[in-house]
Amino acid sequence: MERNKIKVGIIGVGALGRHHARLHALNEKVEVVGVYDANPTVAGAVSAEFKLKAFDDINELADGCEALSVAVPSNLHNQVTVPLLKAGKHLLIEKPIATTVEDAKEMVSIALKNKLVLGVGHVERFNPVMVYLESRADKARFIDVERFAPYPPERPGMHPRGTEVSVVLDLMIHDLDLLLHLVDSQVERVDANGLPALSDTEDIVNARILFENGCVANVNTSRIAPAASRKIHVFYTDSYLALDYAKRSGTLYSKDKDAMRVNRERVPVEDQNALQKELENFVDCVQTARETGTPPPTKVSGEKGLAALELAIRIEDTIRAHNEKYKIHFD
Repeated sequence: MERNKIKVGIIGVGALGRHHARLHALNEKVEVVGVYDANPTVAGAVSAEFKLKAFDDINELADGCEALSVAVPSNLHNQVTVPLLKAGKHLLIEKPIATTVEDAKEMVSIALKNKLVLGVGHVERFNPVMVYLESRADKARFIDVERFAPYPPERPGMHPRGTEVSVVLDLMIHDLDLLLHLVDSQVERVDANGLPALSDTEDIVNARILFENGCVANVNTSRIAPAASRKIHVFYTDSYLALDYAKRSGTLYSKDKDAMRVNRERVPVEDQNALQKELENFVDCVQTARETGTPPPTKVSGEKGLAALELAIRIEDTIRAHNEKYKIHFD
């Protein structure tokens, strides 16, 4: 007998939520109940484009769903998701899980209590270069990360997308989640500095993270760069790995002990749509929860999202303490 499809709704169908709607609709295991957006024009456009029903009330949409994707501005995550979790809905929330640790802990606690799948949209975990990176993660000694993006366009009556929070919560948090996953060690110390340029909060940040196992990570993030770039360089005791997330490519540099030279080897990467894989992972977890009564963790669970948020807030606090100590002020 064919499994009953998972009834899914999408809350927030702007730049990213639109793709949630599109890709959920392509999944044979899913029946998309409909979409909701605070801007009826946006909801109507996505509804027409993908032939989905647009709802003008979140609760009406949620009533017909078993699971939902939530892609609203991050400062609204707790406000939107807590009632849904209390109503027994499985959720995939775009990163960051929330903007305060207290809000995130509340969301995780309710999901655990109600035995619900709670996933966080750290989509880089599904990037195909991660498969190779994970196979060598335990040997990393130094990691250098850069994530640059142009400043997002203006939106009438709203912050430019993502700028309701600092670049740490907007972009860097992708890499913080990756580092916590790859290094798998507690953070011993954080040094960080940053500054606002076009936003009220930090647009450019550098963080240096020392882990208890001795691994050091240097993370540079900017959302006022002239061009986008997402790269990670991982140094081992015997080699060096350079990966480009955007191009889904990489090169391993290793020492040839006999010839006293450096060998270059192209990293094998199988291409895939990272967001599609993320959504499929969420739906499969919901299916398992339905069948067993026990929700398995998604690849990036609520607890993992909380851990990344805690590190992000620690970095923000370090930056602001530094600026306060040295009386650095910005106009």
